[in-house]
Amino acid sequence: MLWLKALHLIFMVTWFAGLFYLPRLFVYHAMSDDEISNERFKVMERKLFYGIMTPGMIITFIFGIWMLTDYAWELYSATGWLHAKLTLLAISLVYHAYCGKWLLDFKHDRNQRSHVFYRWMNEVPVLFLVGIIILAVVKPF
Repeated sequence: MLWLKALHLIFMVTWFAGLFYLPRLFVYHAMSDDEISNERFKVMERKLFYGIMTPGMIITFIFGIWMLTDYAWELYSATGWLHAKLTLLAISLVYHAYCGKWLLDFKHDRNQRSHVFYRWMNEVPVLFLVGIIILAVVKPF
């Protein structure tokens, strides 16, 4: 079971690293005004989203569901912390989908948002991560 937990955490770190970095790339992409930079950012964003973030997210969920079905659901399904954690994970998934939408906006040169918007959006996954870690480690309720 510890191997499952370790692999779950490794891929969660991979996923969240992408959730932190992709909006930062969007900040710089929104500020770029030349074609070479624009195309370079499109490549970096695509590789990060499809090559690192999304596989990290999928594998995180696979190991998480595996742990839930093997032992965690029976032990913790009546506690509030697990439901709160799963809610934060669902919101993180929605945020991931929005990152994918923003990626497509940049890909098709349809971005209408400023770099300031993406700077704020860059901070959002920090809140998710802090909440998820506290809930999983401390199990406050």
